[in-house]
Amino acid sequence: MKHIAIVNGPNLNLLGTREPEIYGEQSFEDYFEGLGARWSGLVLTHFQSNVEGEIINELQALENSGRCDGIVLNAAAYTHTSIAIADTLKAIKTPVVLVHISNVFAREAERKTDLMVASAKGLICGMGLQGYDLAIRALMS
Repeated sequence: MKHIAIVNGPNLNLLGTREPEIYGEQSFEDYFEGLGARWSGLVLTHFQSNVEGEIINELQALENSGRCDGIVLNAAAYTHTSIAIADTLKAIKTPVVLVHISNVFAREAERKTDLMVASAKGLICGMGLQGYDLAIRALMS
């Protein structure tokens, strides 16, 4: 059975309460439960951290485990600032699809820089939480 891991960055633990006009009113845990039901033929796991180094450690652990077939990464604000996470993506062979819940290219200027996209299989942004489902579809094709 294929294993897809979702790795979420800073403040995504606040989904459902943080700026619901941008990020919606559903928590990630509630969304993930439905996602698991839709993708019952997969092993889906998720990890969230507000700490850059913990995200790097998780990405490396997924790569080194040999059990992960694809990674959906929403690095959140680290997308625009973390050379360290970008370097990690360059170092791993597991395919990665990046997700942004909002359309970062229609927001503040600092959100238009994506340090990770060059090392990813693809990028989905502006589709709300549905972007995770679309990323899994991309990894399965």
